[in-house]
Amino acid sequence: MRVGISGTHGTGKTTLVEALCAHLPGHVAADEPYHLLEEEGYEFQFPPSPEDYRALMACAVRSLCAPAPSGTIFDRTPLDYLAYLAATGADPTEQADAAALRPAFASLDLLVVTVITPETERVLPAAELPGLRTRTNDALLELVYDDPLNAWEDIPVLELSGPLDGRLDAVLAALRQTRRSSPSRF
Repeated sequence: MRVGISGTHGTGKTTLVEALCAHLPGHVAADEPYHLLEEEGYEFQFPPSPEDYRALMACAVRSLCAPAPSGTIFDRTPLDYLAYLAATGADPTEQADAAALRPAFASLDLLVVTVITPETERVLPAAELPGLRTRTNDALLELVYDDPLNAWEDIPVLELSGPLDGRLDAVLAALRQTRRSSPSRF
């Protein structure tokens, strides 16, 4: 299965990716676009600029579209960077090419969204740029369900708003359901 994990910073995405790879035989984690670009010498501003978010989104699209094992867990998807752009005031429909996004999302069997919850705020380390984090979380949720670009509407979505210790089981259950049924929203 190919799974994309999306969410604002500090919501446990990487921890979930690692747990999924440990529990799904043969699955590997795809490098996060930030790290891929950093390895290529890309220099990010702090806080990231709109150009940075567009570069990250393009890298995420390339990552999803590149040949990869069927058992890949992606730490971030293009949706993350659209949400960051929206959170900084940009119109997401003007920031991305829907025709490029569709095959990227179509490569996924499941899109998992990690959100800010009272437990993430209490248990996980404090995140940088808390205002941006909250705005991005809200923008991500609006984007994932409204899909203004009609780019991920056919991909099953699992929103993880429950307890942190139940996330792995929730994703594994959703993957079992995805294998048995046609694409739908969870």
